[in-house]
Amino acid sequence: MKIGIIADTHDNLPQIKKAVEIFNQEKVELVLHAGDFVSPFTCLEFKNLNCPLKGVFGNNDGDKIYLQEKFKGIGELFPEPYQTNINHKNIIMLHLEKLIDDLAESQKYEVIIYGHTHRTDLRKIGKTLIVNPGECGGWLSGKSTIALLDLENLEAKIINLAYKMQ
Repeated sequence: MKIGIIADTHDNLPQIKKAVEIFNQEKVELVLHAGDFVSPFTCLEFKNLNCPLKGVFGNNDGDKIYLQEKFKGIGELFPEPYQTNINHKNIIMLHLEKLIDDLAESQKYEVIIYGHTHRTDLRKIGKTLIVNPGECGGWLSGKSTIALLDLENLEAKIINLAYKMQ
């Protein structure tokens, strides 16, 4: 199963559009968003996904109830942490990074996904793959990135969306 991973979109609709196009081209079966959608209008681009979306709220997501309402029919948004089991793989997704190493050292999860730092992080601790796709929005670093996860092989790669300030 191929999963798209995205975080810290921060209202950047052109970059969200690029990410959605790549996720659709890659035929991902699920997109996981590690928080900081920011405004409900981001649903305007996410509605073009050809698969469901599951996301957690980040520290910059203000109107969580309205975000959930606007994303009905696109996917589900949850308070962090979001835990699931897909194809016999335990996955946990958070926005904040505080517990990442402790969670990895527990070896309870095959995949840990997080955002918030606006920096990519792709590493393994034991059997646990840790993925931070970096920031899709590109506002902070000038880099706009997402990740693709091959759940069967537990391999991920970072995709650069070639962001330029307008």
